[in-house]
Amino acid sequence: MSTALLFPGQGSQQPGMLRRLPSSPAAARTVAEARPLLSTVDTATPSTTGTQLALLVAGVATARALVDDHGLQAGAVAGHSAGAFGAAVLAGVLDLPAALRVLQVRGAAMQRACAHGSWSMAAVRGLGRPGVQRLVDELSTCDDPLWIANVNAADQIVVAGTRAGLDALRRRAPAAGARDLIDLAVDVASHGPLQAGTARAVADALARETHGEQRRAYFTNTTGRRLAHATDAVLDDLAQAVQHPVRWHDIVRLMPELGITTTVQVPPGHVLSALAAREHPRTTNLAVDDLGIPATLHRLHH
Repeated sequence: MSTALLFPGQGSQQPGMLRRLPSSPAAARTVAEARPLLSTVDTATPSTTGTQLALLVAGVATARALVDDHGLQAGAVAGHSAGAFGAAVLAGVLDLPAALRVLQVRGAAMQRACAHGSWSMAAVRGLGRPGVQRLVDELSTCDDPLWIANVNAADQIVVAGTRAGLDALRRRAPAAGARDLIDLAVDVASHGPLQAGTARAVADALARETHGEQRRAYFTNTTGRRLAHATDAVLDDLAQAVQHPVRWHDIVRLMPELGITTTVQVPPGHVLSALAAREHPRTTNLAVDDLGIPATLHRLHH
């Protein structure tokens, strides 16, 4: 059995998620590492930067509790969007303080990129990528651009753009065959050309940090492929992903081909484990938030 840890990104956040961390030595050490930077950011009030930092700490604290305190053998990691920074920490490429500093740069740059205009993202369900792309091509304008931001499943595509553009998409999507369109709880539009400056800022921030040797396989957002012993390529993915679509469906499809039989999503939520279960119902796909750590470990060992 080969296990991959999954780290969710923005949109999966929950109120009070940092108050529900595991009671374990590894989680306590994680909070202590993060406290100096978290003390300068309001993670309780919704914002791109605060949300991404809180997601990082919640994911890393739980993953370390599983691995360091309970001996979970995880050979691979994958993070969705901002979740990739938690994956990079568990892969050994960044330490937690470095990941927090870079993620703070990323969040601030994303907000600056969206400072003018009204931006958001929405998930189109029940329609494949070609159909969503046709709608985007028809509806996107210079004033109200739209683009595909995430390919989460064969029939779940996230579109980013202005709120006016997304409103137009909402009106047209049902006639094109979409089941529904779900607004995401974000006030930025990421994974597209609007965030080119953010990608440069993240690359510059990563260049200022010390990097470690990769010790776990890492699945990239930009290509959906697996990287092993490729620290520089992981860093490039962390920087560039914010201006390219997240190819999560490709990641999920590839995992069993590479021998991964089990996925464990760290908090918050269970979105990524549910997507994996839809694609591969015969594999084991667990979410710590659904089961708790003891039950998760029990399911893995029986």
